[in-house]
Parts: sequence; structure tokens; C-alpha cells
Amino acid sequence: MRRTWRSIGLAAAAVGVTACGGPQNMLAPGGPAARTLASTGWFVLITFSAVTVVMWILILWLALRRKGSLAEHAPWDAGGGMTWISVGGMAIPIVILAVMFVVTLKTMSAFPMGDDEMRAPPPLLRVIGHQWWWELQYLQGGETQVVVTANEIHIPAGRPVDIELRTVDVIHSFWVPELHGKVDLIPGKVNRIRVQADHPQTFRGECAEFCGPQHAKMILLVQADAPDQFQTWLAAQRAESIEPMTPEAVRGQALVMSRACVLCHTIRGTDAHGLVGPDLTHIGSRQRIAGNALENNTGNLAGWVTHAQTIKPYARMPNLSVFTGAELRDVVAYLQTLR
Repeated sequence: MRRTWRSIGLAAAAVGVTACGGPQNMLAPGGPAARTLASTGWFVLITFSAVTVVMWILILWLALRRKGSLAEHAPWDAGGGMTWISVGGMAIPIVILAVMFVVTLKTMSAFPMGDDEMRAPPPLLRVIGHQWWWELQYLQGGETQVVVTANEIHIPAGRPVDIELRTVDVIHSFWVPELHGKVDLIPGKVNRIRVQADHPQTFRGECAEFCGPQHAKMILLVQADAPDQFQTWLAAQRAESIEPMTPEAVRGQALVMSRACVLCHTIRGTDAHGLVGPDLTHIGSRQRIAGNALENNTGNLAGWVTHAQTIKPYARMPNLSVFTGAELRDVVAYLQTLR
């Protein structure tokens, strides 16, 4: 029996440790909004864990106590039984839920909404949800200064960043647990969220509203940079694509410009002006590709170009089997120069 209880305890501890780890841990906040939510999360977790322990103790007590006979326990003590039901089954749950309600209202009041949201400054960034990737538009400066990129958000650490949320198809949900709670992207509606990272760090998020077959591969990366590094990154993103220098990249550019790539993607400074898929002007500088489902390396990039439907079925990126092996190497070499 002792060995059984020890096994159960170890299993429960393993589950608990697993649940509290990982790259999307809301109980390890990286900014002020996430800290507010984490404090509420800890309160709820501790409270309901205590309730669970008490309930299991009562269940074990009932299971192990002397059962007696029907004659001993009949007739039922209506007075004592009703007291247990009234206190344990009604009064205590009502008090606990009322406290949770008040705590939740206090947490909600910490975030701008309604008139406060309308008075917020213009957003730095517009995030547009697609099936199944994130379009990012940096709005700082005039129209000629707008930067369009995909899937990897850069923000200055230590500063609040207002983000406008839109969708072009179905409902998506912007969720970076270590920075904020989830906010939905709803067709025909503009929502907003304010995030702030305490220190330079990479945060992982995702779409938190089921939006189709590849919902699980609609991942979001938020890179908090030192303010001067962020401005350097933003200036580099505003630049047009560089001209290829190596023979492989030159041939790769010619192939990209002559095939269907230009119908779906934009590469600023070239004849590619497609608006269906992500902007590729600086794809070589991104950490990951395919909605952040794959690491951005030579093998994955080649696989994504030729067999996107195998990697991410139902995505709008088609399989491109028209390239020979040598042509594919040239195309990948060109894409990797786009930094």
C-alpha cells in the first residue's frame, strides 16, 4: 500500500512539474500585464488545489471509515444531513465562487477598455490573422515608412506597445501567455492589446482559437529587443531587398521572378508584388518559416518551397515541383540572401 501511494505521489508531482514548464508558461510572466494575470492565476490555482485536497480527504475518509449496518444508520438523520448539504454543498462553494468573481473583476479593471481603449495612442503595430500565419504591419512613421513582415514580432523591451488586431478570414486569437492574456481577432471588428516586455527575450505565442486544420501550426514569436537594437532592426526592415551577389543567388532571383512566386509574394525592390502570402523581402532574417512551424534553415526552406502541402496541408502555399534540384538550390540561396 505504501509503495502504491508513493507511486501516485510521484506521478502527481511529475504531472505538476510538466504543467508548469514549457515556453508558454502564464505563471512565469515577462511583463506587467502578464504579472497581473499570473497573480490571479496563482490565487485560483492555490485555492482550487486546496479545495481538491480537502475533497479527496473527505472522499478517503468516507471510503475507509467503518461502514456499519443499515439498522445503525436508519432512519437517516435529516437534521445533521441537511446541515452538511447546506454548508458543504451550498454555502462554502458560494463563498469561494463569490471571492473568485470579485478577484476576476479587479483583474479586469487593470486593463483599458471602452473609452480608455479609444483614448489610447495610435498603435505601433497591426497584426492581421490569416489561415494560418500572421501578417505584421509596423505603422510607425508615414506611409512610406510602413514595414510589412510575417510571424515574428519585434518590440522594444521596457516600453508599452499598442497592437491593433484584425483578421481577413475567420476568428483567430492573439495569445502570448508570458506577455498578456488572449484577445480575439474577429471578422469586421478591430481589437487592441497592449504588451510590454521587462527585458530582451524571445516569447512564444500562438493562435488560441480553433481556426482550421492547421490551427496548431499558427505560431507567433515575439522578440523583445533593447530599444536601440529595435530601431536598428526596424530601419533594416524598411530597406528594400538587396541585389544578389553570388552566381547561385542571381540565378535564384531570375527563377523566382519568372515563376508563380511573384503572384503570391512581395519582395520589395523587385517585380514581385503579390499580396496572397507573406512578404519575403527579409525572409532570410527570420528565425522560423511556415507560420513558425519550421526552423529557417536550408533543408526546411527547400522542403517548404517544394512540398508545402505535405508539411502543412490546406495551407495556401502550393507544392512547387517545377524546380530541378539545381534550380531549387539556387532559389534557396537567393531567399537566404534576403535579410
